[in-house]
Amino acid sequence: MLRKIIATSPTWFTVPVRLALGAVMIAHGAQKVLGSFNGPGFKTFIANSTPFSFMRPTWLWLGAAALSELVGGLLVAFGLLTRVGAFLIGCVMLTAIVGVHWPGGFFAAKLAPSPSLRPFGGRSLSKRAQRRASAAPHIGRA
Repeated sequence: MLRKIIATSPTWFTVPVRLALGAVMIAHGAQKVLGSFNGPGFKTFIANSTPFSFMRPTWLWLGAAALSELVGGLLVAFGLLTRVGAFLIGCVMLTAIVGVHWPGGFFAAKLAPSPSLRPFGGRSLSKRAQRRASAAPHIGRA
C-alpha cells in the first residue's frame, strides 16, 4: 500500500496543477495556522464554529482542517506524498463546499485540482523522482 501512495512516473503534465494548488493551499493554510496574509491565526480560527453540528469538539476539527490545508499544500507543492496531500486538501475543501459555500451557491472549482492529482502522484518534479534519478547510474559519464 505504501508503494502505491509514493509511486510516481516521469510525467510533467501535473506540475502546473500541483504548483498552483500547492501555492493556493499553503497561503490559505498559513492564514489560519500562522496568521499571515491578514489571516486570523490559529487560536482565533479554532474558536469559530464548525459547519456541521456533529463536529465536536470544534477546536479539534478546525485545527485539523487548518493543518490539513497547510501541510497538504506543502506536500502537493513539493511533490512529496502528493496523493496524501491531495487527499487532505480534498477532504477539507469538500467539507467547506458542502458545509459553508453550498448553501450560498458556491461553484465547486477548488475541489477539481485535488482529485486530479491523486491518480498520478507528483510525477517528474517530485522529490522521489529526483532522488531516483540522482541514484541511477549514468551511462556515458566519466
